[in-house]
Amino acid sequence: MLAILDYRAGNLTSVKRALDHLHIPSRITSDPHELKSSQGIIFPGVGAAGSAMRNLSENRLDVSIKDLIREGKPMLGICLGCQIILDQSSENNARTLGIIPGKCQKFSPDLGDESGRPINIPHMGWNRVQVKHDCPLFSGIPQDSEFYFVHSYYPVPDPAYLIGTTSYGLDFCSVFGRTGLWAMQFHPEKSGSPGLKILSNFYSYCLEK
Repeated sequence: MLAILDYRAGNLTSVKRALDHLHIPSRITSDPHELKSSQGIIFPGVGAAGSAMRNLSENRLDVSIKDLIREGKPMLGICLGCQIILDQSSENNARTLGIIPGKCQKFSPDLGDESGRPINIPHMGWNRVQVKHDCPLFSGIPQDSEFYFVHSYYPVPDPAYLIGTTSYGLDFCSVFGRTGLWAMQFHPEKSGSPGLKILSNFYSYCLEK
């Protein structure tokens, strides 16, 4: 069973529907015991970093998540869940979980697209991910596959953790992590076949762990 972390940050039911479609057992939960007994954790979310951190700390979920990752529990961060596993976010000037070194910063309105026109913020829609380093989550997925993005802030992790990049005004990190702990800025649950394959690959990893 996969646990979908419930910290009142939205987008939980979309992830649950995608897992149901794949016949992957899952549960939306904030119960530390259910998180611990799960085979892996999906850490999704949309919204602001500051309010997300408040919600996590109210129930000491921030402590639970850090402890479980330290113990080797597999985890997949999505969108806001990807951003707040870093040290700090320029959104709300929030100090975040600090699980992977790095920060989250906002797209500058001074950035331009390939034609030189100012980019729209938020970055919304389909875009390619170029995988730079081997990652089991991308097994069976063609290079430069497109995934669905909705975000105004993007992660800047320590370069040692970079896995994939996407171009939008600049080349930004869209996938990062290490074995058993991955994070992606896009929404795999809304990204058609390639996104579903990522979720399936994550579950397969959890079963083998």
